[in-house]
Amino acid sequence: MIREIKNRTILDEFTEAFVNVVEKHVEYIIVSEFVAIAHGRSRGTEDIDMIIERIEKDEFLKLHNDLENAGFECMQSASGEIIYDDYLIDNLSVRYIKKGNFLPEMELKLAKDALDDYQIETKKQLPLTGLDFYFSSIEMNIAFKEQLLKSDKDIEDAQHLRIIYSDALDEKILPSVELTRTIYL
Repeated sequence: MIREIKNRTILDEFTEAFVNVVEKHVEYIIVSEFVAIAHGRSRGTEDIDMIIERIEKDEFLKLHNDLENAGFECMQSASGEIIYDDYLIDNLSVRYIKKGNFLPEMELKLAKDALDDYQIETKKQLPLTGLDFYFSSIEMNIAFKEQLLKSDKDIEDAQHLRIIYSDALDEKILPSVELTRTIYL
């Protein structure tokens, strides 16, 4: 059950508007710092990270066109072909903003490997956020932050998520990023 949030943040509203377009075209997940922020962590960020399943160029062009029609623009190029051919296909991310606003940004990238595919396949709606879109699992977020990213902010994000999910987090299923990469690559 999704709880009603009376005071949505700019990040919540921006992400919801972006997701409303993306989910009509492709499977996606929200990852990284926004997961902790959506769970009440006070932390500054200017972007939201989204991974979408690998799609062909013609499918991406439809998605890009719909994003533009919804008032978004890509900072790297207005051309969907350039975005796909010069960035996404080479595993580079691109950033979308609302036209006329420089912040926040949606950092969009295609799934690059079997681990990204696995995260999309096991995506979750996280009711504690009150947001109606998909995230990678809490366990995957914690593992990436603690084992791969390891910055002070990422470790603090992981600790915050561990506190929020202390009753629901099963340490036995908390994946090792390296083990998971081995299994799924």
